[in-house]
Amino acid sequence: MVFGNMGNDSCTGVAFTRNPGNGENKFYGEYLVNAQGEDVVAGIRTPAPVNQYSMNEQSKQYTSLEKLMPSLYKELFSYQKRLEQHYKDMQDIEFTIEKGKLYMLQCRVGKRNGIAAVRMASEMHKEKLIDAATAIMRVGPNQLVELLLPMIDPAVEIVTKPIAKGLPAGPGGARGRVVFTSDDSVAWAAKGEKVILVREETSPEDVDGMHKAQAILTTKGGMTSHAALVARGWGKCCIVGCSDIEIHNDTKTFHAKTGEIIKEGDWLSLNGTKGLVYEGSMALTDIDLAKNESYKYLMQLVDKIKQIGVRTNAETPEDAAHAMKFGAEGIGLFRTEHMFYGEGSEQPLFLLRKMIVSKTEAERRSALNELFKYVKKDIKDTMKVMKGYPVTIRLLDPPLHEFVPHDSDKLTRLGKELGISMSVLRRRVLALHENNPMLGHRGVRLGISFPEITEMQVRAILEATAEILKSGKKAFPEIMVPVTVTVNELIHQKEIVDRVYKEVCTKMKMKKIPYLYGTMIETPRAAIRAELMANVADFFSYGTNDLTQMSFGFSRDDIGGFLPKYLDLKILPYDPFQTIDQDGVGELVRAGITGGRKAKPHLKVGICGEHGGDADSVKFFHRLGMNYVSCSPFRVPIARLAAAQAAIENKK
Repeated sequence: MVFGNMGNDSCTGVAFTRNPGNGENKFYGEYLVNAQGEDVVAGIRTPAPVNQYSMNEQSKQYTSLEKLMPSLYKELFSYQKRLEQHYKDMQDIEFTIEKGKLYMLQCRVGKRNGIAAVRMASEMHKEKLIDAATAIMRVGPNQLVELLLPMIDPAVEIVTKPIAKGLPAGPGGARGRVVFTSDDSVAWAAKGEKVILVREETSPEDVDGMHKAQAILTTKGGMTSHAALVARGWGKCCIVGCSDIEIHNDTKTFHAKTGEIIKEGDWLSLNGTKGLVYEGSMALTDIDLAKNESYKYLMQLVDKIKQIGVRTNAETPEDAAHAMKFGAEGIGLFRTEHMFYGEGSEQPLFLLRKMIVSKTEAERRSALNELFKYVKKDIKDTMKVMKGYPVTIRLLDPPLHEFVPHDSDKLTRLGKELGISMSVLRRRVLALHENNPMLGHRGVRLGISFPEITEMQVRAILEATAEILKSGKKAFPEIMVPVTVTVNELIHQKEIVDRVYKEVCTKMKMKKIPYLYGTMIETPRAAIRAELMANVADFFSYGTNDLTQMSFGFSRDDIGGFLPKYLDLKILPYDPFQTIDQDGVGELVRAGITGGRKAKPHLKVGICGEHGGDADSVKFFHRLGMNYVSCSPFRVPIARLAAAQAAIENKK
């Protein structure tokens, strides 16, 4: 036993061989004269810095160990260098000086934040202290979130108690004033206010308000609910399924279980990485990724080692451009229906609605002909940004009722365009109602019921591709048929594709337009019958959001009511919509890949569900031999790092 409390020639301290806050290669630490170790960590006394570098606002008035005991500091400095060289990692060191003699008590690998982890890994590799594989394994994929997105200042958050907790659907931090409607979000943002949109749940009609908000908070929904999917795609902070709060729309307030009443206009702060809600405006930290040389160096190592490709889920040129900056190698999911949401979508959405409520094929074709130019432009603009990287374009998927208007003015305009009375139009709208629309008239079923819908989309894809190619640039589309359950559906749709392909080649005076034809495996039956599906499909892309929903029998929009309890009681080890269920859903994926490649050994296989951005899931897909994963633009770096770690772990 040694004592640091034997007088003014004794002290105790804690130090790090590098700065654990930013990763800088500088000796960093604190000490207390005439004290024992527990006094340093207890916070009872303000410790002094071990050197000039370690000084801060609270400790700048104290004498550093370097000045107080220069020879002992020099001895301590030499030991910390030797320890780091020996263990080849940043060390957390505890030491005591008793009556002028230095004693090293212990050392261990020091904890660090994400920013520091990336810098240390990169610089230690440059210093030849560690190899590339070790550097890559030193950084947790989720630590990259701290570099990619704003975060609540940890120093502030650690002393603040949250008022509610929900599911962490969109990582990062945000602060803003509370609003309860999409319209208010748009209006307040137009006045320069930062807002947080609080809703029970969101729908496509809320997209404008969601886009203007700093963050979204919902009381219902799961990790693949509308709010979660849209927010992650934008890299926006989002918490869903927050049953700890109750919204009162009549008074524009919400009540937290902890007793707080939050009114419209009050400040709120969210930690979307942990799902925590705080009252008030809390400071945020931000990093300029373009200037982070350590990050760029680490990702160069990552790309040399990873084997599985990483694409992005994107529907706009802006999203695609963001993803390219983050290292995406293509688009794994381009959802054609997203052009009907948000700013600039009014006319395309009107034409889509006109098509939906049309009663005859002639009416539908008339509306589709008008819609064609918008779809073609949307696809062409995005493919141009991707510069020849593959773009997987999913044909129209959602149930048609999602696009049907309920506003009287919009219905009146539709009726006039179609030349029918309001009563007739309302009957047509009512006829679209389904008891369970997610299992109803959607996906490939639309294309079989109304072949002209498939025709229009395929023509738009192929003409856009041909025009890009003729301009001297590259483009490579992959046409993906969603929600299939039998090979006969693929055969039916392929006949349409083949016919339209010949027509476009003739029109554009081209002998060949490169493309692939494939399907989205998102039903259990499709996974089981994959061998037959592969006889027609050039590629499979697993839609693990729906595959998980159908396998578990869980509604991904309603799990917020029971999933937290399942996780608390360990009935489920994790949210299956966030991390792939390897034992159940994973076995369906494995069976589908095995069956598909039995029929077609070089079948391209990817995954475009939200699991494509989850590190543990990416490692599982690597082991299954997938060609690529696809995820939201802001999760691309996380998937790249996880892919490299999977290659390293698999090799070992």
